[in-house]
Amino acid sequence: MISVAFYRSPEGNEPARIFLKGLTRDERREIGADLYTLQKDWPIGMPLVRSLDKGLWELRSDLGTRVARMIFCFHKQQIVVLHGFIKKSAKTPKADLDLSKKRLKEVTG
Repeated sequence: MISVAFYRSPEGNEPARIFLKGLTRDERREIGADLYTLQKDWPIGMPLVRSLDKGLWELRSDLGTRVARMIFCFHKQQIVVLHGFIKKSAKTPKADLDLSKKRLKEVTG
């Protein structure tokens, strides 16, 4: 099983964890179950996981009336969750993708 870590900003914040805390208990439980599936079944593809860019992946969680995305990478044999958001459009918003790429560079050097 692959371990999961959360990106930590230079200030010590964990933005993806903060995002999760803002969701309902049931939504957190659904994303947690999807993360667990990712940990134990990697490599895994659609519909749960999709490649976004070189080194960036998205975990796709259906929350019933909403859809959540957790963007992650692999670093030092860990899944590192870089960013989380509620998806409101068909395409991943550029701002979310750019932020994830920035965090990826911070994590991987």
